[in-house]
Amino acid sequence: MKKPYILCVDDDKTILMSLKIQLKHNLGDTFNYETAESAEEAWEIINELVDQNKTIPVIISDWMMPKTKGDEFLISVHQKFPSINKFILTGHADEKAIIRVKEQANLKGCLGKPWDINELIELIKKAVDIS
Repeated sequence: MKKPYILCVDDDKTILMSLKIQLKHNLGDTFNYETAESAEEAWEIINELVDQNKTIPVIISDWMMPKTKGDEFLISVHQKFPSINKFILTGHADEKAIIRVKEQANLKGCLGKPWDINELIELIKKAVDIS
C-alpha cells in the first residue's frame, strides 16, 4: 500500500523543518512528508504527486506568505481537490481571511504559532480518521 503524504507549506525553513520533525515523531511512518516554501512550490509538489497517483490527505499551510497568502492557496486547492484536509498555522491571522477559508475551503483547523503539536496531531487524526 502506498503511504499518503502530508504537505507543509511555510516560507520559513526553520518552521518547516520543525513541523516535519514533530509530525514524523508523532505520526511516524503512517505518512510521507513533503515541504514547500511557497504556494507555487506547493502546487508543483501537488501536481507531481497527483501525476504519480499519490494521495495527499493533509495540507498544513502558513497564512502570511509572500505572493500568495495561505487562505488563497487553500481555497484554490479546495477547488481542485476538495477531499484534501486543510489546516492553517499562523502568527498573523486575518480573521476575515480565516472565516473565508473555513467557508470556501472547508478548513479543518487554524492554530496559532507557536502551535500545540498535540492539538495539531489530534486534529489530523480526526480529519483522516486514524487513531
